[in-house]
Amino acid sequence: MKKTTILSAIALATSMLSATAQAETKQLTLMLDWFVNPNHGPIVIAKERGYFKAQGIDVIIQEPADPSMPPKLVAANKVDLAITYQPNLTIDVAAGLPLIRSATLIATPLNALMIIDSEKNKVKTLADLKGKKIGIAMAGNEEASIGTMLATAGVKYDEVQIINVGWALSSSVASGKVDAIWGGLRNFETNQLALEGFKSKAFFPEEHGVPVYDELVIVANANTYDKATIIAFNKAIEQAAIYIVNHPDAAWKEFVAYAPDTLNNELNKRAWRDTLTRFALRPSAIDLKRYDDYAQFMYSAKIIKTLPKAQDYIPNFQ
Repeated sequence: MKKTTILSAIALATSMLSATAQAETKQLTLMLDWFVNPNHGPIVIAKERGYFKAQGIDVIIQEPADPSMPPKLVAANKVDLAITYQPNLTIDVAAGLPLIRSATLIATPLNALMIIDSEKNKVKTLADLKGKKIGIAMAGNEEASIGTMLATAGVKYDEVQIINVGWALSSSVASGKVDAIWGGLRNFETNQLALEGFKSKAFFPEEHGVPVYDELVIVANANTYDKATIIAFNKAIEQAAIYIVNHPDAAWKEFVAYAPDTLNNELNKRAWRDTLTRFALRPSAIDLKRYDDYAQFMYSAKIIKTLPKAQDYIPNFQ
């Protein structure tokens, strides 16, 4: 009888501990900027290796039906966190959306102005784009970025034709529908074109007058974010980013295991290699001047009507 009582007590204690652990695990919804790809390496690795769980959070990863929606869903409290682009965040904050930057995922620009690099192509330099067609994926800050880049080569923005080609960037430039594309990522579109037999040349905005910026950042609702949860999230993706850099091959295998049917292909393998040095190893780190400089750039180009101050939408989570 005594033994039975002891065993029952142990079982009850175990059950209570389990219930407590479940209660302490906070569920967090994260909406990506696009479908899962190597840019999201630290997110996937943190989930696959249990880093989120170790921090007491259960991260539910969602993919958007519309890539423009994730920040808006955060602002509306429909999801907890979302991945977006620093330029887009600047536009959204200037427009009054209640957003804060909670972490950086990709710490350098990935966007580039790309052309086909072939003997028969007469476009070799930025100056050669005068009078040519440039394809973009969606309207945003292209006038400021493309205009600034072209200006370094003596070309005015109104001397090129901007064509919205949707997400058919690579095929548009490969087919000759447009002479260059803006919005393609240097770790993806260059590899996609190469796999299709086309050599490309990329002009990097940060080398042609555009201030350096973070390509991918994570945002939360400015009014309802939970600081402790964000700190826990950031610790997990920091651990994951360092693991990826230390063990790139092993991390690749764990990454594709998340969704092997869609991730395990040559394009993603090449993109993984080209993204390794881009991951933010200190996702919580803050550089207010970097954000202020980029906001000033967009304000001067009249992309935004108000000038947000970084200190107002970048809290300290370190």
